[in-house]
Amino acid sequence: MAVTLINPDGLPKPEVYRQLSIATGSRTVYLAGQVARDAEGGKVGEGDFAAQVEQALLNVGTALAAAGGSFDDVAKMTIYVVDWTPDKMPLLGEGVTRAAEKMGIDPIKPVTLLGVAALAEPDLMVEIEAVAVLD
Repeated sequence: MAVTLINPDGLPKPEVYRQLSIATGSRTVYLAGQVARDAEGGKVGEGDFAAQVEQALLNVGTALAAAGGSFDDVAKMTIYVVDWTPDKMPLLGEGVTRAAEKMGIDPIKPVTLLGVAALAEPDLMVEIEAVAVLD
């Protein structure tokens, strides 16, 4: 595996993400932000935050597979959430859990969560971008 994830001593050890990603692979993959759209561009989970998180993560997995990788190769993710408030955390977790179960992966990665005013289209509630390192 080209990416090792750790919570080093001297930093908090959160359960829902890792503080550090050490990449040793030779190819870096930068994914465009993935949103709640199916392969044909159709809307998925309109008005349903957890469903949109799930679809965005599934799209990350699909993109990585096309590059010859998998979710295990993710070194860092950035999640953009429209009108973020902490009460959305359970729905974020629900969407992540459903996607992880479908893909059979451990979704715990270094992650930055940003609240934003809007995304590219008014129905979008979340966008997830990722950087992966492949051998």
